[in-house]
Amino acid sequence: MPSLTRFIPALFVLLWATGFIGARYAMPWAEPFTFLWIRFALSIGLLLVMVPFMKLKPMPPATALHAAFAGILMHGIYLGGVFWAVRRGLPAGLAGLIVGLQPMLTAIIAGLFIGEHITRRHWAGLAVGLLGVAIVLSPKLGDIGSGVTITTVSAGLAAVIAMSVGTVWQKRFVKGTDLVSTTLCQYVGGLVLTLPFAFLFESGRFVLTGELVFAMVWLVLVLSLGAIFLLMVLIEKGEVARVASLFYLVPAVTAVMAYVLFGETLTFAQIIGIGITSFGVALATLQPRPAARMAR
Repeated sequence: MPSLTRFIPALFVLLWATGFIGARYAMPWAEPFTFLWIRFALSIGLLLVMVPFMKLKPMPPATALHAAFAGILMHGIYLGGVFWAVRRGLPAGLAGLIVGLQPMLTAIIAGLFIGEHITRRHWAGLAVGLLGVAIVLSPKLGDIGSGVTITTVSAGLAAVIAMSVGTVWQKRFVKGTDLVSTTLCQYVGGLVLTLPFAFLFESGRFVLTGELVFAMVWLVLVLSLGAIFLLMVLIEKGEVARVASLFYLVPAVTAVMAYVLFGETLTFAQIIGIGITSFGVALATLQPRPAARMAR
């Protein structure tokens, strides 16, 4: 019977893709950093409720600081940068294409700083995956307008770099810890960044509507807990470059969800792009089977 762990990558991609859907519901009713710090605070509260009922290993202070720093990068800067840029007019299609650079950046950083070996097949898969993402998002690139500025594009690039560095940092410095403690420290890091940004640069606008409540509940329970737990498992068990290549599938899955939920366009070219992206991820992530030894 195949291990259930084989389904973790697919489940992670599916859950992570819903984050962009949740953001679409939430952003008309709250400013990005205000929304994010409340989301992180609620996530921290739920994790603290779980602590007394679980046998958790004590985390060394140095490891906790490393996990918090990874959280600043992976949650605070990544989510804050993307939400801020889109809020200020960067087209979602272009933002998605920028985020699509993450697997390439992660592979390069992992190779340089933690010595992961990237094979030619892996590089080919990363390149094919990026091509597929570009095809999936190409119909949305026509929306480019005044929101494309040096500031918004730089925010998107900073977000991608932060996610890539945070993934490698997590793999390198946070080992042998339980998921709850690690995730708790990460969200503390995210909160430390987003809370002052919200109070210093935003008005605190937070209109309590059904859409906003749904988005917050979904993003806290499904994304901040479920999907992040899965991501931590993937980083712990696999090479970060291979894990990062799964993010190539997110724009494609999001495009399908947006088509079903919001009636957004899903063209034949986009469907072809989804197939190309899936093929690229397979090249980058599937481990070749060792050759069977001949019986003597």
